[in-house]
Amino acid sequence: MILRSISILNFKNIAEAQLDFSSNVNCFIGDNGMGKTNLLDAIFYLSFCKSYTGMGDAALLQHDADFMLVQGKYDRRGQDEEISIGFKPGKRKAVKRGGKEYDKLSRHIGLLPLVMVSPMDWEMIRGTGEDRRRFVDQIISQGDSEYMSHLIKYARAIENRNVMLRRGFRDPLLFESIEQQISTSATYIHQSRTAWVEEFSPIFLQYYRQISDSAETVSLAYRSHLNQSAMQQLLNANRERDSVLGYTSTGVHRDDIELLLDDHPMRKIGSQGQCKTYTVAMRLAQYDFLKRMSGITPLLLLDDIFDKLDAHRVENIIGVVAGDTFGQIFITDTNRTHLDHIIRRVGKDYRTWSVKAGTFTLTESAQKEEGNK
Repeated sequence: MILRSISILNFKNIAEAQLDFSSNVNCFIGDNGMGKTNLLDAIFYLSFCKSYTGMGDAALLQHDADFMLVQGKYDRRGQDEEISIGFKPGKRKAVKRGGKEYDKLSRHIGLLPLVMVSPMDWEMIRGTGEDRRRFVDQIISQGDSEYMSHLIKYARAIENRNVMLRRGFRDPLLFESIEQQISTSATYIHQSRTAWVEEFSPIFLQYYRQISDSAETVSLAYRSHLNQSAMQQLLNANRERDSVLGYTSTGVHRDDIELLLDDHPMRKIGSQGQCKTYTVAMRLAQYDFLKRMSGITPLLLLDDIFDKLDAHRVENIIGVVAGDTFGQIFITDTNRTHLDHIIRRVGKDYRTWSVKAGTFTLTESAQKEEGNK
């Protein structure tokens, strides 16, 4: 898949931009805070209808602007695709494919597979179970629309049950009507996450060793209440306790993925370089997994990924992303040393922009016709 071009109006600090991309490597060079990451976030926004940072749409709107618009033109499986997302305060966000608005945003997820590697990925290690669940859910949802549907149904049913608990409802029949949906969706989510961990782990280990050049073993351990009991059993057993607490205390919304290095928690023993290598390897494994699952070559967004890594690991990452596995790449840095190295390794098909105060100036371009789709 190729993102041919993007048009942006009033997105963060980008007042207006129109960029035509190389089908291979696109580089953005500038000081911190100039808008490099904001451009990558706009590309992410077109795939997921939300910011990578988790900011709401109103916070993405440029100060004093009346509306925001992001449009992208793609080549997907040899077919032209045009996606636009418009937002105006006080109105519903409009996401359109080929000029036709989606009735449900969930129908869009997975159409444009994408992986972003960012300094924010550190939260996967030091953050909460919610951060790690979000990582897993984002991957699975891009290839399984039914999984996304079950996530939505599960969250809605859990909230309904929590309202009943807080209001002191006691009728078992009322609880059973809600808990049946909870159990059905929880079972699907748990089975999907279990299968994902088993398939993802060896791919992740491969990338970690490629980058680190070490024999260290990285792995993922799936922690879930459903590993021991069925969801309905958990709900029945904890109903009285949940009534006192006022919320549902067990279920897949409490799941966690423990990140391990040689069977020890990464957050406790990992050095800064090991942690950075760990998160980069997870994202590259995510890319590989999505490509296999969807049959589409995802976009790869690399935001300031070389910071806090020694020269050897930087060289290894460049060697990996310059390989045949990866298609169109968007990469940011504060200087061009690493970017020049990638360009030399990947070939002549590239474009480079200088970024300053939300303005993008094309400085170099060498492009060929072929591209990964």
